[in-house]
Amino acid sequence: MSASAMPSIDLLGEQIAAVLADPTTTHGLARALRSAAREIELHRYHRTTHRTRPSNQVGDRIAKVQIGGGAHRIAGFFNIDLVPPADLLWDIREGIPLQDNSTDEIFSEHFLEHIDYPRSAKHYAREVHRVLAPEGHVITGVPDAAFALSQYPRPLADNEEMLERWYSKRDCRGSVNTRLDLVNLVFRDQDDDPTYTPHLWAYDEEKLVQLFTEAGFGAVEPWAFDPTMANPKRRWGSVYVVATK
Repeated sequence: MSASAMPSIDLLGEQIAAVLADPTTTHGLARALRSAAREIELHRYHRTTHRTRPSNQVGDRIAKVQIGGGAHRIAGFFNIDLVPPADLLWDIREGIPLQDNSTDEIFSEHFLEHIDYPRSAKHYAREVHRVLAPEGHVITGVPDAAFALSQYPRPLADNEEMLERWYSKRDCRGSVNTRLDLVNLVFRDQDDDPTYTPHLWAYDEEKLVQLFTEAGFGAVEPWAFDPTMANPKRRWGSVYVVATK
């Protein structure tokens, strides 16, 4: 099919919505189409911003940047995210829209596990290194896979705190029936609820150190949790590191 014959993104979205509304659509196809519909929505946001910034860069120097903050905003930080609310709507998988050596601090938590590895995750780490000024640093927090695995030998009843903190408001709570279900949720959370973004890779401290060291950072160390920056509800069961350029 030629490029001119390809359906527009908007038309494709309408076609997907029509198929999803069809009661005969199978569960497997519906899951795949919901994922496609989500990517179309993200593409629309990214495309709108890209039209106003064809160079893919913010012109001004921004001292502090938050990546993927969602509703959790940090005072004094410029938030770049895929979806509203954000100061700039941008698909970070396509790079960070900042100039070289143009920021001092980047913060993200519970973002990295939602992008594909190795392509997007390694590209993100390299981009963070590029945009940080010398001696600048990035703070990264993710669900701690090592913590989840350490709970595995214990009876499921001993994991009630994890269940309550992480999954009490989720439809998947009733499907957490064994200890391995908890491990699977950390590694590959694939809830059918479209309000949740799947986990695509799991991380522990060792993996974070390797990822940022490979990207060129000189030091990667544990980060002492600071509730004035990080979301307090993320403290339990997460691992944070700070990587310095």
